[in-house]
Amino acid sequence: MLNRLLLGALLLLPLLGFSQTDSATADEDWDMYGNLDFADKGAKRFCTSKVLNLSPARLISIGYEAVGGASLSTPAAVDPAHTSLSTDTAAARIGLSHGLRFQANIPLISRNNLIWQMNLNYQDQYYLFENAGSLTNPLQQWLSRNGLRSAGLGFTLFKPFDEKNFLLIQASADASGDFGWKRLPSFGNLRYSGALLYGRKVSDRFMWGAGISRTYRVGELNYVPVVLLNWTSASGKWGVECLLPARGSLRRTFSSRSLATVGFELEGQSYRLENADSDISVGSPNLELRRSELRLRLEYQRSLSKFYWIGIQAGLRYNYAFEVDSFGPDNTEFFRGFFGDQKYVLENTLAHTWFVQVTFNLVSP
Repeated sequence: MLNRLLLGALLLLPLLGFSQTDSATADEDWDMYGNLDFADKGAKRFCTSKVLNLSPARLISIGYEAVGGASLSTPAAVDPAHTSLSTDTAAARIGLSHGLRFQANIPLISRNNLIWQMNLNYQDQYYLFENAGSLTNPLQQWLSRNGLRSAGLGFTLFKPFDEKNFLLIQASADASGDFGWKRLPSFGNLRYSGALLYGRKVSDRFMWGAGISRTYRVGELNYVPVVLLNWTSASGKWGVECLLPARGSLRRTFSSRSLATVGFELEGQSYRLENADSDISVGSPNLELRRSELRLRLEYQRSLSKFYWIGIQAGLRYNYAFEVDSFGPDNTEFFRGFFGDQKYVLENTLAHTWFVQVTFNLVSP
């Protein structure tokens, strides 16, 4: 009998417990929480600089590039007055050109309302001519002996105003020419580029912007309108990444660790001929090589381990400009634009060819 009473008491304990809880809840004064709210409700929100599945942002990139054989034709003689060009040409074949590429994007400020990073870049190009010892044209000899190099320092500033609107500013100073470690370039020979864009972040999958750019991508100084367009499909598999007219690509995302793009990039710079032969610089010692090319490319990117990625791209290098131009004695340059008819010192023809580039990259999380 005693055992049955103890068992009945144990069975009643949970019911007593639930009864006490319901009583406490019924007596709770919910009005005391009426003034509580989320802590960040009054905080201002800002848009980010990316869309979903955008190609990984490269913090550090080291690469090597090889460009296939191509013929180079240049006037055999230069008119000292630079008023007319020789009709005779000297042709030579470049068996291979190649070089290293380095780029670093170093974050200095990374906040919700401001992103500021410094940009460093370096690239060189060496030209391996067939029968280099028998070259007689001064420009071809100069390219074979010195090659081309470019080094630059700049910054990128992303300033969001709210959840939709932002300002993007880019600027850089570049030294390009035939300089080397034994003979560094003069700071007075820098060329300055920049871009200013206003844009809108429509959603996490779409952002656009428009503005103006001062650029040397066409080989010489030019001012062009620019359009930014980053878009990702609802499935996340397809996307578009454009900064027109500089570059544009269609993106296919396979997974969080791999993707491919197909598109184009306009690449170029103005290279100072400081070590040029006197035959090239006759009549004007202040010359620059205006190099510009359109690259039609296919690239595959894959994660090797966490934030370490490899990029492999190949395609067609379509030569846009490879001319020798002059500028003033005080490093002044004129604006020819797309419609100027000023004559070049040398109008050269560089054939189109293929290129392959491999990069190892440390990307942003």
